[in-house]
Amino acid sequence: MKKQTIFESRKKLLLDMMGEAFYKPMKLREIAMLLDIRKAERGELCEVLEALTEEGKVFIDEKGRYHKQNKKHSLVHEQKNVKDGIFIGHPKGFGFVQIQGEEEDVFISEEDAGSALHQDKVRIMIKNTGNDGRRAEGRVLKVLERGMKEIVGTYHSSRDYGFVISDNPKFSRDIFIPRKDAGGARHGDKVVAAITDYGTRNKSPEGKITENLGNIHAPGTDILAIVKSFGIPSEFPDKVLNQASRVPDHVLDADRDGRLDLTDLQTVTIDGEDAKDLDDAITLIKEDGIYHLGVHIADVSNYVQGGSALDREALRRGTSVYLADRVIPMLPVRLSNGICSLNQGEDRLTLSCLMDIDERGNILSHRIAETIIRVDERMNYTDVKNILEDTDAAAKEKYKELIPLFFCMAELSQILREKRHSRGAIDFDFPESKIILSPSGRAVDIRPYEHNVATRIIEDFMLMANETVAEEYCTGAFPFVYRTHENPDPDKVESLLTLIHNQGIRVCKEKAEIKPREIQQLLESIEGTPNEAQISRMTLRTMKQARYTTQCSGHFGLAAKYYCHFTSPIRRYPDLQIHRIIKDNLRGRFDRPGKREHYEEILEEVARASSAAERRAEEAERESDKLKKAEYMSYHIGETFEGIISGITGWGLYVELENTVEGLVHINTLWDDYYIFNSDKLELSGEMTGKTYRLGQKVKVRVEDADIFLKTVDFVLA
Repeated sequence: MKKQTIFESRKKLLLDMMGEAFYKPMKLREIAMLLDIRKAERGELCEVLEALTEEGKVFIDEKGRYHKQNKKHSLVHEQKNVKDGIFIGHPKGFGFVQIQGEEEDVFISEEDAGSALHQDKVRIMIKNTGNDGRRAEGRVLKVLERGMKEIVGTYHSSRDYGFVISDNPKFSRDIFIPRKDAGGARHGDKVVAAITDYGTRNKSPEGKITENLGNIHAPGTDILAIVKSFGIPSEFPDKVLNQASRVPDHVLDADRDGRLDLTDLQTVTIDGEDAKDLDDAITLIKEDGIYHLGVHIADVSNYVQGGSALDREALRRGTSVYLADRVIPMLPVRLSNGICSLNQGEDRLTLSCLMDIDERGNILSHRIAETIIRVDERMNYTDVKNILEDTDAAAKEKYKELIPLFFCMAELSQILREKRHSRGAIDFDFPESKIILSPSGRAVDIRPYEHNVATRIIEDFMLMANETVAEEYCTGAFPFVYRTHENPDPDKVESLLTLIHNQGIRVCKEKAEIKPREIQQLLESIEGTPNEAQISRMTLRTMKQARYTTQCSGHFGLAAKYYCHFTSPIRRYPDLQIHRIIKDNLRGRFDRPGKREHYEEILEEVARASSAAERRAEEAERESDKLKKAEYMSYHIGETFEGIISGITGWGLYVELENTVEGLVHINTLWDDYYIFNSDKLELSGEMTGKTYRLGQKVKVRVEDADIFLKTVDFVLA
């Protein structure tokens, strides 16, 4: 309390002196000289000035000079060179500010960051607009709102106090923890710390430990820390669990009324071997050259009522999250793996898209209906693939009654894929990582998880259903949630095409705005080349991220005019929401007063929240994979592997191994020459030897280091 009083007194004294003595704006050094403050003691002066700036009593101009706030500067935030945005930190102390509606971030040096921390909403002054070709630069004037109320990190203890190092390297400040606020945490524990004082540029933030996740070496603690750091809800509230417990575990007779009974059709699910939430099933019959395709989706909306505790929690989660060692479901397991899952031999309520398709892939007619089905066989991708490729006699014998169905599926899948290809749909087919864990959660193997004929069948049928549903509801002008993928930014496309041209690959673009077909043709032209995967990834990074919207503006990547997510209501909230809209339409409820207005009122927020939850889940899944890959490689320090150069930068080469692990060969470890980075060609060339490293080039590397904390892998050329 005494310390705070002294601090406030110094602020008042400085303000008074500024009013009397500041005949002109002054920099920190000049203020210190005026007040006779030595260089070694300027820390406290910085803290006082920083506090006054954040309170709006002092103003800093673009030259770093301090003014006492007056009428002239009272509307400073309205000046065009002052912007509000979100501060994105960097481990080295500097950062960037993302400003809504602007493409480029503003660079903030460490000395200009003030007390801003990662995710803070800040007000900045633009020092350099970037019109001269350099990146725009700015200075933080004021922290408007703190972005992170708590951090997840590792607790380090000393005799009288402790501190927490954040797991997120973008939060570059350690959190000081007084002994009384350590909550019994021990050295090396993963903890959640609430921030009680955000500190200043020269004073560390302080915090209080609110949750101990366990020792860093305990099984599962590492992934749990990722879950907590991304704010992903992992425990269901009691009210939600109680509501889920009251849901019946079988189809009630009353729920069968008015539904189309399809239980006599040969029906299968095809999923991964370890999948438990089965939300889509397939029926297919071919008659007189017409394919009668049924895509049957679990009717989750029958059990999760809009506005209920279950529904509110599902919206809060937005999506199921699939991490290396666990799944965090959107719905309680009693629902997601029980009555809502299309389990073999059980009657289940579904919402079906029934399509009649000709041999050229055209939909002749379709119907969306409330149905009831019974799955005959729960198939997995591997068995279906082996049956179609005739590589597993035992599987063929076991499922011999279904073999004609699988071949009919493969036939229709190929037709649909070719039709989609003919309109210009882009097919990015990258191997995903399959991380194998031991019972204790240790990464023991990593393999590429390739797509195959069976995964493509399901993908093609789901895409067809999603497009069909979206077209009906868009042309019918219903309030709806669409999956939108906007056209890429023309400047980014031009940069990409220039780079690819410099790789010696022929590129062409007819008009200013690139078409999906042109990207498709580009990818086909590099098929089979050494740098195919790398250029494909560069192309993918040029694309905008797909998102949920209430406007039907099409899907660039699929070259589709209409698209939505209809097929996964167990694990995606937008699917669940549009199921309600579809059922309200089927039952004539849109004729009731207020129904249309209800959806128009809520859907914008549903789309926004679902897009944000999806991004959060993707980032957490990526961090989980990076962590386990670094852990796996830490057991192989000193070993040699063969890989392909997947990226080239001014600081070195990125090399991807066959198992999908990527690591950096730092330029400082290329001892045989002085290497120069050519950004136009993405090459590193030796100044004396002329040796050149290019994308797609095969190299041998030795594992030099693997940092589990930073989730990075370092290689040296072998």
